[in-house]
Amino acid sequence: MTVSQSQNFMRVPKATFRAHIADGLRNAILSGEIAPGAQVTEQSLAEQFGVSRGPLREAMRQLIDEGLLVTVPYTGTHVVELSVEDVREIYSLRVTLEIFAFELVWSQRDEGFRRGLLARHDALTHCIDAQDDVGSIHAELQLHGFVYEASAHKILIKTWESIRGRLQLYWAAHHRAHGIRGPRRDGHDSYVATALGEDLAAMRAEIHNHMARGGQQTEDFLLGLAKHKDPATFA
Repeated sequence: MTVSQSQNFMRVPKATFRAHIADGLRNAILSGEIAPGAQVTEQSLAEQFGVSRGPLREAMRQLIDEGLLVTVPYTGTHVVELSVEDVREIYSLRVTLEIFAFELVWSQRDEGFRRGLLARHDALTHCIDAQDDVGSIHAELQLHGFVYEASAHKILIKTWESIRGRLQLYWAAHHRAHGIRGPRRDGHDSYVATALGEDLAAMRAEIHNHMARGGQQTEDFLLGLAKHKDPATFA
């Protein structure tokens, strides 16, 4: 992060410090500016953002809850690091969860569901056109999260929320693996069209196919990082 970014945070009213600091940290993590596995400390981040440790500590706690940071006893707080096993587990769990979510809502889809899903798809397309990589990660999360919200299944929604942080890290790694800023512009066209169609079996197949696309390249990318990794510390 640059000095100018820190100055921007200093002009923010105190009541919104935490949200802005959390946004800044999240963006830095997802963009790769703070590397996976890097250690983060309150002192260095407080100096970087030009804020007191109180709101910074709250922002860090928020990112821990989101699954982007993890605190390990005696070693400090680090950016979560994805392994190939993590990617495979995310894939298998997401397939199961998302199929279940669509099974729950399939007979209840209405005009509101159609409008809501299309609005989130439009938001994702806008971020892709603007080459806003971090924005596209958030928008893709919102698009896929729509069916969970529509299900109104509390435990399912909590389970979805529990993997959101690692999913964001997965997408960030996926984009770097492909050398792109966001997903393909047409990458969700089939997903959305099938979700608004009449064939539930086709939706199940689409979920499997959609989540498998590019998975091997992401695994290869993470394996390459593991081979050439230098310890990174943001302290």
